[in-house]
Amino acid sequence: MKEILSEIVPLSQSDCFYIVERRKSSFNYPIHRHKEMELNFVQGAPGAQRVIGDSVETIGDIDMVLTGPDLEHAWSQGNCKSKNIHEITVQFDSSLFPDSLLARNQFASIRDMLKKAENGLCFPSETIMKTYSLMDSLNGKGTTFDQFQNMLSILYILSLSEYKVLASSAFTKTEKSIESKRIHKVKDFINENHSRDLTLDEIASEIGMSPSALSRFFKEKTGKTLTDYILSIRLGDASRSLIDTSMNISEICYASGFNNLSNFNRLFRRSKGMSPKEFRQMYKKHKIIV
Repeated sequence: MKEILSEIVPLSQSDCFYIVERRKSSFNYPIHRHKEMELNFVQGAPGAQRVIGDSVETIGDIDMVLTGPDLEHAWSQGNCKSKNIHEITVQFDSSLFPDSLLARNQFASIRDMLKKAENGLCFPSETIMKTYSLMDSLNGKGTTFDQFQNMLSILYILSLSEYKVLASSAFTKTEKSIESKRIHKVKDFINENHSRDLTLDEIASEIGMSPSALSRFFKEKTGKTLTDYILSIRLGDASRSLIDTSMNISEICYASGFNNLSNFNRLFRRSKGMSPKEFRQMYKKHKIIV
């Protein structure tokens, strides 16, 4: 399959942000990616489909997503019947906030959010409404410094909310650096061996814990059971292969660690809301080279 190449964002090196506001009747821009981070606000498009990496969801009347560099994303029509869609997109280079600034205590929540945005984040509606007037002002009257202040306030408000991570770490090839070394060791072992059968006893032995202690520890530290984590890694790996390779679905099933094709199809549909074939067709249909 052809690679999804990057969109060229018209962001000047002299500016902090590229901001564009649209009033439109439909979504027609295909799945794409770019090296800039992006904050995208959508209003008045209930039923539209949002694709962020291997996350596919139907949105409500308002939606806001923060995506990191080179993460595939798009909004498509789905079941949206609205002809009055309002969209505000803000794109900025990740170097806008250097490590020396993000290391300050006052930027701790923003630092954590920007890191997690590598997998894409969506925000609850009550948080989106808190930022509504600030988002609406980005293209309004005022100085460019006003825009910067408002954008910084938006990011801070978003960083304090209970946002949701969208794309799986297996799809984006990212991991969270704030986790303990022991959790990293468990995840590294699973990531390197997920394509074969794994047992709890084997994983526990690898890090010197009893199986029961490992199960409790992993759930406490990650919020996921080991079984759920292994499944998410396998599904993420399969999703990436569906996009980036020409392997057939049966080959991808077994290469990702599943040992039964019908079970793979069932679990994939339960996770993504569509079959592996439909997922591949969606990306093939909507991807763009620019």
